[in-house]
Amino acid sequence: MASIQKRTSGKYLVRWRNEENKERSKQFDLMRDAKRYAAQIETDLARGDYVDPQAGNITLRDFYDDWKQRQLWTSNTTYNSERAMKRVDFADTPLNRIRRTHVESWVKGMSREYMPNTTRMHFQLVSAVLRGAVADGVIVKNPAAGVRIPKREAAESTMTIPSPEEVGSVIDAAEEWFQPYIALCAFAGLRRGEACGIQLADIDFLGKTIRAERQIQHPRRKTPEVIPPKRGSKRSIPVPEDLIVMLSEHVKNVGVSGKEQWLFPGKHGPLSPDSAYARWVNTAESAGVEGVTLHDLRHFFASGLIAAGCDVVTVQRAMGHSSASMTLDVYSHLWPDAADRTRDAVSGLMQSSFGVGEDQVRTEFQ
Repeated sequence: MASIQKRTSGKYLVRWRNEENKERSKQFDLMRDAKRYAAQIETDLARGDYVDPQAGNITLRDFYDDWKQRQLWTSNTTYNSERAMKRVDFADTPLNRIRRTHVESWVKGMSREYMPNTTRMHFQLVSAVLRGAVADGVIVKNPAAGVRIPKREAAESTMTIPSPEEVGSVIDAAEEWFQPYIALCAFAGLRRGEACGIQLADIDFLGKTIRAERQIQHPRRKTPEVIPPKRGSKRSIPVPEDLIVMLSEHVKNVGVSGKEQWLFPGKHGPLSPDSAYARWVNTAESAGVEGVTLHDLRHFFASGLIAAGCDVVTVQRAMGHSSASMTLDVYSHLWPDAADRTRDAVSGLMQSSFGVGEDQVRTEFQ
């Protein structure tokens, strides 16, 4: 139970014991404020909603250092969260003193320096830490809740899709061992970490499929880390016979490495994504291809599927997206819109009705 004591100074001191039976107190100028606070304390304790005022004295950085140890993160997420925390200008502020204004000012500052998607990622990671503090009963509410952040960049404004000629030029300019790596990214849609993680057993030469079973991460360490692919990304991808032949020639002429039979070995086991990217940059420069990244080869693959008339679910499965909505978020602008589909459908009806080709119909009515 909370008690109220009038002090010689004329102020009112509310005393109570927290859930660990430690005494806490808070002073008020007016009796009515003290009574209201005491009633709230008793209600929170009874409901299990009590948050110890002193628990929030820990700084955001110190809470994060403890909280992150309990998260089921990949090393890449850990790396990104560390980068985000280094950019928080209120990281050394006690949690119970962090206000919405702190977060808003930080977001506004980031929006001047970084692209919208980077700002969004940093904000979401720090907001997750603050939600963790609420869940642990360290603070009452998340000061980041409701803070406006920059809108996600439209995919069409940030996406680069190389031409078939550009992809072919880079493959031709690549060293023999690296050509199949580029081909897996361009013609199977593998992420660079997934392509680094391909083993001989992942190739079904007769069934003409590639299995994406793992990915390689290189989190600023010498030894690459082998982890499962992103959630929902483990998949079997039908590939053209030409790619199967290329991989077969690679195994025959270049070989595989280690007991895992890595197709693309590195200094410490499989090829690291960073090494693959550096190799890509040098090769693209030699081929005279500018402004195209390894990840753009996934866009090239997806755009080819869409142009060939594949539906959303087919593209989702081939790309290893966790949901069809994610595929649409990224590639919806590549699908024909309703007007295009209506126009094509009616064009087909018109050609069938007149029993002639489209060009002839157009000529006859001119």
